[in-house]
Amino acid sequence: MRISLRSICAAALVLATLCLVVILNKDNSSYDVTSDISQRQLPSVQKQDVTHSPDDDVLDPALAQNLPQPACDRNDSMVNVTGFASLPQHIKNFLFYRHCRHFPKLLDVPDKCGGPQGSSNVFLLLVIKSSPPNYDRREVLRKTWAEERQHRGRWIRRIFISGVSDTGFERQRLNKMLQLENQQYNDVLQWDFEDTFFNLTLKQVLFMEWMEQRCPGAHFMLNGDDDIFANTDNMVEYLRDLPDDNDGNKHLYVGHLIRWVGPIREKWSKYYVPVQVQESESYPPYCGGGGFILSGYTLRIIYQMSHSIPLLPIDDVYMGMCLEKAGLEPVSHFGVRTAGLPVPSSKVDPYHPCYYREILLVHRFLPHQIYLMWNRINEPNLKCDGSQVS
Repeated sequence: MRISLRSICAAALVLATLCLVVILNKDNSSYDVTSDISQRQLPSVQKQDVTHSPDDDVLDPALAQNLPQPACDRNDSMVNVTGFASLPQHIKNFLFYRHCRHFPKLLDVPDKCGGPQGSSNVFLLLVIKSSPPNYDRREVLRKTWAEERQHRGRWIRRIFISGVSDTGFERQRLNKMLQLENQQYNDVLQWDFEDTFFNLTLKQVLFMEWMEQRCPGAHFMLNGDDDIFANTDNMVEYLRDLPDDNDGNKHLYVGHLIRWVGPIREKWSKYYVPVQVQESESYPPYCGGGGFILSGYTLRIIYQMSHSIPLLPIDDVYMGMCLEKAGLEPVSHFGVRTAGLPVPSSKVDPYHPCYYREILLVHRFLPHQIYLMWNRINEPNLKCDGSQVS
């Protein structure tokens, strides 16, 4: 059979067409898959996210999107302040961002108090300042004096307030840990600012803003550090028997009262406050920041006053400044021992439970000491006569 040149060319054309169709179908299939992926809600990539970490697979994408970002612009005019160049870096940072009072919230507990309308059911709200790494402290407090419960028919609720710590992947891990804690306990309030000693006042102001929005009806607050031992049962007893029918609707601010002191001007001190931060040589009366108790009424007044008072890095002093502007005074309470609890003799156990059974709070306890003390003061057969203590 003789095949013509025209037939060969026609067959070649048909074969080429079929190959082209197959190739186009294959490309279209790949394009459809890619288009589907591109339309998903993928987490945004920040510059600090480019490097891959083994922990990337366990980090919540929502948390990755909330990695710390500056909340407001740095005030570079501070460099023109006399003597600014000679200040320590942490003082410079404070002055650069002193005006910043609004930061993104990374973790929230909007239903902690039962909502604004139900918050009047909270008799005592435990507001505990805690840095992200302090997991062991938070866990012990949840099992001891900060356990959420009713005492004498009054509800005790708990919340930890925190910023962010460390950098890079360690910061992400700490944020993830707090996120997991909050999922389990619903008790962590966290903002996107550096959790440092000089930002404790910022932490207080941000909490007061949250309180006004989420928990305005709470009667009383314990404001303290996560290394205090607090007898919260005693606090409820004390608060329910206040004179003048004070149910949190009147002024109350009690703790370890500090008077007639002023800024420390020595640079070596943790509490160093230069004249560029505070010109006055005296502080108003205030209660030590390790732990104090206040009413909901007083907290609202302090928050109102804070709007017009520049932040001071010493948080307990700042609260005293707000009280002074409102014409209110802090009061001393014998049961609040933020400077420690003295014992009568070096021959007795300074951690004997009988010394702590009647107090309200003592500062500077290690986690294991808190756990042991809480269980010992609640022993039903505890006897506190002189021979037992000695």
